[in-house]
Amino acid sequence: MASPPLAHLAQPGVTLALRVTPKASRNAIRAEDDGTLRVFVTAVPEDGKANAAVHKLLARALGVPKSRLTLVRGATSRDKLFRIAP
Repeated sequence: MASPPLAHLAQPGVTLALRVTPKASRNAIRAEDDGTLRVFVTAVPEDGKANAAVHKLLARALGVPKSRLTLVRGATSRDKLFRIAP
């Protein structure tokens, strides 16, 4: 089985800057040239559904359990900051 596409970023203590696009046509993650990650999720941005979808998609792409990811900033914003716990 191939390693997750962002496994090289899954270091304890690393913070990841994300730009989220909810209500996209598909779930995907794309790395930008400036180091941020663009995350596209099909979930709607209400009642935390989009945040939950981002959390799940990011954990899968990093190859870490969801419990190791913490949303540090941006619960109601398109720009989010996640931290990987040890």
